[in-house]
This record gives sequence, C-alpha cells and structure tokens, in this order.
Amino acid sequence: MQCPRCFWLDVRLKIKRPSSPPFNINKAIDELFKKEFDVYREKGEQHPLMKDNNLDGILPYKHAELDKWRENFVGVVHLHESTNLHLFGAVDDIWSDKDGKLIVVDYKATAKDKPVTKLGPEGTWQDMYRRQMEIYQWLLKQNGFDVSDTGYFVYATGTQDRDGFNNVVEFDTHVFPHHGNSDWVEDTVKKMKQVMDSDEMPPVGTAAMGGPCEHCEYAKARTKLTLDFVQKRKS
Repeated sequence: MQCPRCFWLDVRLKIKRPSSPPFNINKAIDELFKKEFDVYREKGEQHPLMKDNNLDGILPYKHAELDKWRENFVGVVHLHESTNLHLFGAVDDIWSDKDGKLIVVDYKATAKDKPVTKLGPEGTWQDMYRRQMEIYQWLLKQNGFDVSDTGYFVYATGTQDRDGFNNVVEFDTHVFPHHGNSDWVEDTVKKMKQVMDSDEMPPVGTAAMGGPCEHCEYAKARTKLTLDFVQKRKS
C-alpha cells in the first residue's frame, strides 16, 4: 500500500527497510490492557470503559483460539487460495455485540497535549491504523466468523499537564468506533502476488503523508552522492 519497490526488495531480495526503534512503552500498555479486559472476559462482564462509553450489549469475546490470535507472527490465519499466500495478523482484542457479531478492537497509546478522541482525516498516516483494523476484520471473515463492520480503538493518551514526572505518567483513555470497509483487501493481495512474482523492479510508491517513498528517496540521494564521489576520485 505504501511502496511496491520496498515490498519487492524485501520479499525478493531480503533487503529490508531500516527498522524503527521498538515502541516498548506502547507494548507494555497493550499487555496491561489485555490483562484488564481478560479479567472481565472471565467474569462475562463489561469492562468499565464499555460502560462509560455506553456500549450496551458488548462484552469481551471468549474463544479457545484467542491467545493464538493475539500472538505476534501467528495471529488470525488465512491461506488465500488463488495466490497461495499465507496471510495473518495479530489482533489486540475481540469483543462481541448482543447479536453475536465479533468486534475487532485495537489498542493505541501516545502522548499529546490533548487526548486522542478520533483518528485524523483520511489521507494521513493514520490510514495505516484504519487498514490494520480492516485487515483483521477481513481475516476473521475469511475464517467464517460473523464480523461487525464497526471496530473500536481504545486510545490512551499520556498527559503532559502535570507538575512533574514522579515516576508516574497518567493516561486519558477514550474508546471510539471505526466503520471498516475491507473491500480493498482482495485486490491488494492479488497485486502483492503480481509484484512478488515479477522479475522487474516496480516503481517507487508514496510516503504515508504523500510524496515519494522516503526510504527510496534516501536510497536515491545516497547512491547519487556515492557515485559522484567515486567519479571524482577516478578523475
């Protein structure tokens, strides 16, 4: 979705983009949220966040495969028949509504001046969050589950308006919906397969905020600088 060239270099030549620093605090918050919701899952009760946001009839979903669905690099699995691609995604959580439909839930954490109460407009980097949720919805549907098109983000924002740190960061957590549409997934998977099978390097894609892929732009600038330097040495 971002850059076919980076994808091709990764899957064909094992040349990966430089990795970003791990978000260990975000990961810790994810794990704590899971522990919290699991307590209410076992009791068959609503988490207080559900009550506070008037999510009537919605409960944490219990399933024997839930731990596997939440495990990184395992997740919800689907073997796409026409491409023979093994597709998977690890969900943060799943709830169910009063009609028994599954609800995909994604935990997010950040620190801002104001709490996050909704995603940014389409066409911004937060489209990645939308696609992430829609992929999970699609994967569950491929496994035969009745899945609601409405998912929820549980978004914790670290406050910065306290007098000091004192070994405590306080979070303001908001729960808000996203109405997903996974119609784009099927065609994208087929395009992925075409790119993977091609012997030709595909064109440069676009960065999350528009413009050419920042990774490819860096590689281009560095290569040009290197070639210019080598040429000067030869002359």
